[in-house]
Amino acid sequence: MDVICATIDEVRATRGLTAEAVDLDLVAATLRGHIALLLPVVRGAAEHLWHGSIQAHRLMARLDGIENQTKQAPGPGTLAAHVQVQQLARDCQWLLDRHRGGVE
Repeated sequence: MDVICATIDEVRATRGLTAEAVDLDLVAATLRGHIALLLPVVRGAAEHLWHGSIQAHRLMARLDGIENQTKQAPGPGTLAAHVQVQQLARDCQWLLDRHRGGVE
C-alpha cells in the first residue's frame, strides 16, 4: 500500500509541472497497474451487498467506470495527459480508501 500511496503523492506533486519534468506515460502505466490490483479486491468486498440495491448499483457503476478509464488512451497534447493522470490518481485513491475502510 505504501507504493500506491507514493505514486498518488507523486501525481499530486506534478500539478503545474511541465511534461518534460514528469514522465506522464510511466506514471499512468504505474497507476493502471495499481488499479488493476485494487479493482478485484474492492469488487470482491462488494459481494456482501444486496445486488438489487441502489448502493450496489452505484458501486458497480463506479468500479466499471474506473475500469473503463484505465483502458482509455490519453487525448492529444500534454494537458490531456496531465488530466488523465490526475483522474487515474483520484480513481486509485478512491479504490485504496475502499480497500482500507471497507466498501460503503
